[in-house]
Amino acid sequence: MKIERIMKSVLAIVLVLTANTLFAQIRKIPAEVTDAFYAKYPVAKQVSWKDKLNAFVATFEWEGTMHDARFTTKGIWEQTETRLDESELPADVSDGLSKSKFSDWEIKHVSELNLPGDETNYKLIVAKNKMEKMTLIFNPSGKLLRNSRTL
Repeated sequence: MKIERIMKSVLAIVLVLTANTLFAQIRKIPAEVTDAFYAKYPVAKQVSWKDKLNAFVATFEWEGTMHDARFTTKGIWEQTETRLDESELPADVSDGLSKSKFSDWEIKHVSELNLPGDETNYKLIVAKNKMEKMTLIFNPSGKLLRNSRTL
């Protein structure tokens, strides 16, 4: 009897999470979001959208490179992320990583973050092992601005 109640609870939770995910995937992208996107990237190609519930992310090709641009639900641009090869990481950022407590962690992903106000930061996902991953944000001079666990 107790196991049956637990199974029903688990099933109810799964159904709620699935319904939220489905709802998030079918919500229409507001016109102010798409208008703001095309005003910023008028010749973007291969555009696809993801609904993040509190924002919308457009994945697109621009000038031969793939990008992810994040907009609020009101169409305000928050950031554009561009994937980089590790070799494209600025020397100051590489130096900052080598001087951090994450210097011996393996780099899994590198990207450039373009932010409002012409600010640029660099995002690195690093791993110590299969279970420990961190997202690191560096400024262009190599200062570690923040770090957070990555799931």
